[in-house]
Amino acid sequence: MKTEFPVIETKRLILREVTTDDANDMLTYLSDENVVKPMGLEPFQTVEDVWDEISWYKSIYEEGTGIRWGITLKDSGKVIGSCGFLNKLTKHYRTEIGYELSKDYWGIGVASEALEAVVKYGYHHLQLERIEALIEPTNIPSQRLVEKQGFIREGLLRHYEYTRGKFDDLYMYSILKGDVNFN
Repeated sequence: MKTEFPVIETKRLILREVTTDDANDMLTYLSDENVVKPMGLEPFQTVEDVWDEISWYKSIYEEGTGIRWGITLKDSGKVIGSCGFLNKLTKHYRTEIGYELSKDYWGIGVASEALEAVVKYGYHHLQLERIEALIEPTNIPSQRLVEKQGFIREGLLRHYEYTRGKFDDLYMYSILKGDVNFN
């Protein structure tokens, strides 16, 4: 049985479990081509599409293969994105990190604040040694985001995944526990 879903608080944000009550807020950004294309997804069309995403978040948490927090602003409680781990391999002490954020909040440090908090949570509470980020070569803002957090680009994975009817190359980034300043 899983423990209570952890909540992470930062200066401006509360990272928490999302529920079906958050579906309309989530549809706002998950229906945006600019937000979901780097994730290899088509824009969501309906609240039901979002419910499927919420179900996936719940399933990876219950299975122990990941955890996905809704990014909410302290002042409104509105879900404006998500950040978390997926494809967690406990025996290898590693996981991938993923995130997306409503375009309305790009460029003001929200993604950086959430990413830093989630990375630190992973090292403090999940016994991780390595966190990976897989990013399309054309997604320069995401590359800058992880590099600012201390991730190192290790190389290019050619035709690493098949999404939206094509093969995608992805850069492999990683950060190791010893790379993180826990102050």
